[in-house]
Amino acid sequence: MHESVHSEKRDATSHTAGRGWTSEDWIAVYLGAAILLLSLLCAWWGKSPDFDQYVEELQSLHVELASSPDDELLQETIEKKRSVLYRNPLSSWVLEPGAWSDDPRDALVREGRFIGPQLMAVLALAAVVFAFGIFLQGQSVGRFAVGFVAVFLLATLSFVLANQKVIKYYGLEYPLWALVVGLLISNAGAIPQWLRPALRSELYIKTGLVLLGAEILMHRLFVLGLPGICVSWLVTPVVLVGTYWFGQRILRIGSRSLNMVISADMSVCGVSAAIATAAACHAKKEELSLAISISLTFTTIMMVVMPMVIRWLQMDPVVGGAWMGGTIDSTGAVVAAGNLVGPEALEAAATVKMIQNTLIGVIAFCVSVYWVIWVEKEQNPIRPHASEIWHRFPKFVIGFIGASAVFSALHARGLPIEALAESAVGATKQLRGWCFCLAFVCIGLETHFATLARQMRGGKPLVLYLCGQAFNLTLTFFMAWLMFAKIFPRTAGLP
Repeated sequence: MHESVHSEKRDATSHTAGRGWTSEDWIAVYLGAAILLLSLLCAWWGKSPDFDQYVEELQSLHVELASSPDDELLQETIEKKRSVLYRNPLSSWVLEPGAWSDDPRDALVREGRFIGPQLMAVLALAAVVFAFGIFLQGQSVGRFAVGFVAVFLLATLSFVLANQKVIKYYGLEYPLWALVVGLLISNAGAIPQWLRPALRSELYIKTGLVLLGAEILMHRLFVLGLPGICVSWLVTPVVLVGTYWFGQRILRIGSRSLNMVISADMSVCGVSAAIATAAACHAKKEELSLAISISLTFTTIMMVVMPMVIRWLQMDPVVGGAWMGGTIDSTGAVVAAGNLVGPEALEAAATVKMIQNTLIGVIAFCVSVYWVIWVEKEQNPIRPHASEIWHRFPKFVIGFIGASAVFSALHARGLPIEALAESAVGATKQLRGWCFCLAFVCIGLETHFATLARQMRGGKPLVLYLCGQAFNLTLTFFMAWLMFAKIFPRTAGLP
């Protein structure tokens, strides 16, 4: 009982501590921006000695490609030459454990080389970056560093478990294993006090989301044009609002924040949307953990089943791809499922999901406004000041949107700058994975099965997810069929 009360107080104060420029949200923006800038500088440092020659060759190859757009060999040649324009040295150091089959020690070997030094480099970089954030908050850097080593080792173990070939085949990704590892430890006994200063799940998550922004490029909106935008932007808010209404009015779920996080997780893009929405509506860590656990379980099932259904129905691959892109929660699972159907389905699925991902910031903002103006007004009759909306808005979303805008602009500048941005994101994408893995380990360590059992009492959260996902599958399929097969036929050939 005391632990539960303590947890609730910690959840409440974590959002309010540091209203100014040293709040956790703003610190996540600073850290994310610093990492992105570091990666850009490292990519520039790794500029090829034959840079000018490669650029001239690439420009000539692009002219050839314009007259032969289906030449796969030419496209492959272009990609190879683009990859050597900038060799980002950071990419070779921020590795994660690799695939293995029978011996888990194989996960620590890449191309015949032991990657222990690289893992130590990731540990050192992450420790320095997050320790600086702890310093800005006026907390003990030394106590944080001691606990962080243990959290990092647990994150490494999570990656190792997730990369076992059979497990990887079935799409049981590292967020699930990080949660499981943390839950097993936290429920086996009390978490030692020396570890607690490093349990900074929100700081890790928010920094990772800022880095994710650099991967969400605005020009992707135009790859599938209006039909792709309709599938992503029209269906998603309808499903979110409909599922939330169903949870409140029909199921009468006691916690509005749990209802909102599950609705956003299922309708937008899984874990990332759940994290942003949880910050906007001040959901407890246990509620976020429950939503993510349900989402990851059904993402795995849908990733396997949906391609089978699409092939069995002999569905147009682009319609099927758009259907999967709009409904499967995880971007990685979307890519894997699309690949099981074919290249057209893969491109459609990945593009629809990327378009849908751009809604993360918009959804977080709308939820924060709704929470201040309606939800908290019902709980407290005193009308909140308009500035409270700004205070409650998750500021790290500004970093997410800013990173997306900057890297979209870099991509729009043409070949050399675009290749520089790609090289930088290649490294930050790996670091973003580490940030998320650290966060999920911490969420697991701060969550108890008893708390999850209370949240699942009566099975209402599971019923909410199942009913919402059924609504999502139906509406997304109808919109994908309408857009790609009827209104814009043979847009289902992809431009």
